[in-house]
Amino acid sequence: MISTNLQRLALTVGVGCAAIAIGCTRSEPGLTANRPAGAPITPTQLEKAKMTSGIYTKPTAEELRKTLSPLQYKVTQEDATEPPFRNTYWDNHDEGLFVDVATGEPLFSSRDKFESGTGWPSFVRPLEDGRVVEKRDSAHSMTRVEVRSRAGDSHLGHVFDDGPQPTGLRYCINSAALRLVPVNQLEAQGYAAYRGKFAGTAAAIAADSSNLCAAPSPTAAGGDKAGCEATVEEIILAGGCYWGMEELLRSVAGIVETEVGFCGGTTVNPTYDSTHDGSSGHAESVRVVFDPKVLPVAELLDKWFFKMHDPTTLNRQGNDVGSQYRSAIFYTSTGQRSAAEAAKARAAASGLWKKPIVTEITKAGPFTPAHAGHQDYLQKNPGGYTCHWLR
Repeated sequence: MISTNLQRLALTVGVGCAAIAIGCTRSEPGLTANRPAGAPITPTQLEKAKMTSGIYTKPTAEELRKTLSPLQYKVTQEDATEPPFRNTYWDNHDEGLFVDVATGEPLFSSRDKFESGTGWPSFVRPLEDGRVVEKRDSAHSMTRVEVRSRAGDSHLGHVFDDGPQPTGLRYCINSAALRLVPVNQLEAQGYAAYRGKFAGTAAAIAADSSNLCAAPSPTAAGGDKAGCEATVEEIILAGGCYWGMEELLRSVAGIVETEVGFCGGTTVNPTYDSTHDGSSGHAESVRVVFDPKVLPVAELLDKWFFKMHDPTTLNRQGNDVGSQYRSAIFYTSTGQRSAAEAAKARAAASGLWKKPIVTEITKAGPFTPAHAGHQDYLQKNPGGYTCHWLR
């Protein structure tokens, strides 16, 4: 699989360089062809020009840091790989256009998306030739073919030769590198030129054998076996009011992103108000995305989690009482589970706590973000309520 990929990469690079060289000598296609001198450029012509000439431009690093989430920036600009099965689009089935989150360049169609079983969104091909650039990647003790967006040079993911027909390819892409433009928003968001690619119903396309995305081969199923390796991890921590926890965690070296919300309950779409009688079973939590090479999970738990709240009070933290304020570690991997159990035992033996530790350790289920007003709350409201400090 690897050798075939590299042979194809060499061919693609050669053809791509020639195409780029030729393109540099041309005027903007779609804007000058068949248009009388002085005639105004219509929105449709501009959209077609974008589609054919790739005039999407990459913002500055400063601008991207303002517009992208920390995880989106780390993936697209620093070549990170998000965790499988805990990302936005791996099981998304909405119809639309997947564009580069950094530039808006159209990259993939939902009509070419298939269930690979890997935990990342997977596609059988890019939307158009030339939109995705391939590059040899020898990082992480593997030789793979990386794929990047042409206009923005965003890291997208990797391509493998174990996909379904009709292409036999699997473009394994980070959700954090993509933004989905729904079909009913194509015109409003400037992608009307792509409306024709969604003609007919999805069911009709699936019934057409020339477009059928069959089930993936066994080598494409199951995380590490797919040739992809996450470089960041996600863990969800609960220990009372999520405002105070997030404020202490946000500046820890190795933490990429924090987000407050709800985990561990049974109801769908929990909110701050609906969780406060304890009936939903959710805990106020902080979703923590971190780089384990900089901040091992054991260090995160030992030096921060078990010292920023009282893990001995059952369903309570300070004046906040109820199961929504319980102490809990929601793990996303078996390695995190083992690390959490070991960290809990070390905290119990440390002498810091005089009562038994009651921290719950359980597998993470769905995480629902709290509303925007509660994100980064103490940054927006300095001096606001908190009951958290480091012991």
